[in-house]
Amino acid sequence: MSDSLHPSSPSPEGVGRVETEFYHHRSDPFRLRCGSELAEFTIAYETYGRLNAEHSNAILLFHAMTGSQHAAGINEHVPGIGNRWTKELHEGWWDAFIGPGKALDTTRFFVICANYLGGCYGSTGPASINPETGREWGASFPALRISDIVDSQMLLLDHLNIGNLHAGVGASIGGFLSLSLATRYPDRVRQIISIGTGLKTSSLQRIMNFEQITSIESDPNFNKGDYYQGKPPASGLALARRIAHKTFISLEALRLRAREEVVSDAPPFGWYALNSPVESYMLHQGEKFIRRFDANSYLRILDAWQWLDLLAEAGASDFTELLSRCRNQEHLVFSIDSDVAFYPDEQSKLTHALKNALVPVTWITVHSDKGHDSFLLEPRLFTPHLRQALHHPSKPPIKHPPHEDKNLAHFLKSI
Repeated sequence: MSDSLHPSSPSPEGVGRVETEFYHHRSDPFRLRCGSELAEFTIAYETYGRLNAEHSNAILLFHAMTGSQHAAGINEHVPGIGNRWTKELHEGWWDAFIGPGKALDTTRFFVICANYLGGCYGSTGPASINPETGREWGASFPALRISDIVDSQMLLLDHLNIGNLHAGVGASIGGFLSLSLATRYPDRVRQIISIGTGLKTSSLQRIMNFEQITSIESDPNFNKGDYYQGKPPASGLALARRIAHKTFISLEALRLRAREEVVSDAPPFGWYALNSPVESYMLHQGEKFIRRFDANSYLRILDAWQWLDLLAEAGASDFTELLSRCRNQEHLVFSIDSDVAFYPDEQSKLTHALKNALVPVTWITVHSDKGHDSFLLEPRLFTPHLRQALHHPSKPPIKHPPHEDKNLAHFLKSI
């Protein structure tokens, strides 16, 4: 969900300057879960480190909702996306975590990060040109589901000749993708690391997402998604960002960040004049965001989140059946105690579900005053656990027949 895009200062031992690469899928139509097809599509991606001779050291990293393929290093230009690649995107969003000696150590691992299908940073999405019409897809771009995004990235892995992953890593809604990978391609990944995520879309998330959707679609410039030849729905998208942003950081962190915001005397919307640095801060977040993101991409990703159904997408009847497919994997689940986007209760349910399915799992709670954005801002709190999991896998998973805890099974049916 989050992407404040203010990671810690890059280390001098980072990956340096990098470039986005592009995978073009044209061999056969790509069928989407909702029934539509894409005759072809492009995935923008970056890689860090070297693939070993056995092709066994790859880590697939899923970005958060409005993130990008640019996870590490410096990349000042991505071709084909116009002015959307703003200065705040030039530094990789997880630069403090990826590089020699860092949590995702590029002297040992080959890290891949791809922009979501439906995104706006080089992957095919609503702002891309539809080859059949020669114009932007706009409203005609098909609906997406989490499984579609994962499937497109598995085709990228096939293109890179990577059969099995050392790990899949995802934070926020990227964690949903890591769980989809784990349950739908269980034989292709050894470890799963999910940070600040859950098994389902919570009621609070559903409400917040609905508010963001209606804020965009109510903008007079939205034009039902066909706005590329005119003015974009900037006001609606800015409001959507402000609705979401308050869940990215704790209220205390928001108050401290806002101290340096300048309050404008001029009423930005009508008669109401801002009178608090917190208001100025939130206004600034929306105005900054609209320069770097596309409203239709925002809606397509929110829609995939709203319709998330790991059970249906994997053809499972319950979470025990679903997660039992993961018994040959190892899972590391992170909670952030001040997270109000994905409350720690969501990771509690995930961890209990994994345990009930006899999946080896470690649950770590990070204590932070930064809220959900802690996974972007505080590498020192995550790195020791990430390094331990990735560098020193534990003993092989249990092989005996499953024994279901009936009390826990009753609990899982309620989530």
